[in-house]
Amino acid sequence: MSALEDLADALAKDVLEAERKLKIDRLSEDIAKIIAESSTTLEENFMTYVRVRRAEVRGRKFLAERVKSAIEEHKAAQQKADK
Repeated sequence: MSALEDLADALAKDVLEAERKLKIDRLSEDIAKIIAESSTTLEENFMTYVRVRRAEVRGRKFLAERVKSAIEEHKAAQQKADK
């Protein structure tokens, strides 16, 4: 990654962590507005990494739910077969 991407990703990670810990909705949008005043390039990259990190969280949550469901279905089928 370039220095710009490294900065944007690191800031996105920190801001999303702060949003989660402090329960501040839309902090990332406020930060993006501040960044855009100085560098629209950094702001665009920052928001890209915010979206990517949020999507990853959603994807991992979905994966965990699907795996849990599949395990439960498998166990139920095993119990039914054992009877």
